[in-house]
Amino acid sequence: MRINSRAIIVDNDKLVTMFRRKIKDGVKDEYYVLPGGGQEEGETLEENVIRELKEELNVDIKILGYLGSKVYGETLGHYFHCTIVNGTPKLGGEELERMTDENYYEVRLIDLKDIHSLNLSAEDMVQKAINKKYVDLE
Repeated sequence: MRINSRAIIVDNDKLVTMFRRKIKDGVKDEYYVLPGGGQEEGETLEENVIRELKEELNVDIKILGYLGSKVYGETLGHYFHCTIVNGTPKLGGEELERMTDENYYEVRLIDLKDIHSLNLSAEDMVQKAINKKYVDLE
């Protein structure tokens, strides 16, 4: 099973997300994900989310609390409530390097009142972050 860490960053009632568009065999799939990615060998979950946000969004973050984990498909996702301490979110890293019209990435700030319409797989974790419902890291 793949393990990843995701950051939930809410600033001025806006959620930092990554908009994705994939086109395969003429079929377009558009969706939103929380920034983050796969854990590397020897890396803690906390180190994972800090590294991923630096690579993906060019920001330094501080972890405010751990929100829990969820299994989706073949992935175990760990969610952290975070705040940006340095930088402004802009696309970077592998996402920027491999972006094409068929594999598109864009950082988007979404109004909290609109997150229900995003089909975001971790909307419950966003609510936990808003309410600061932290749990102990397993």
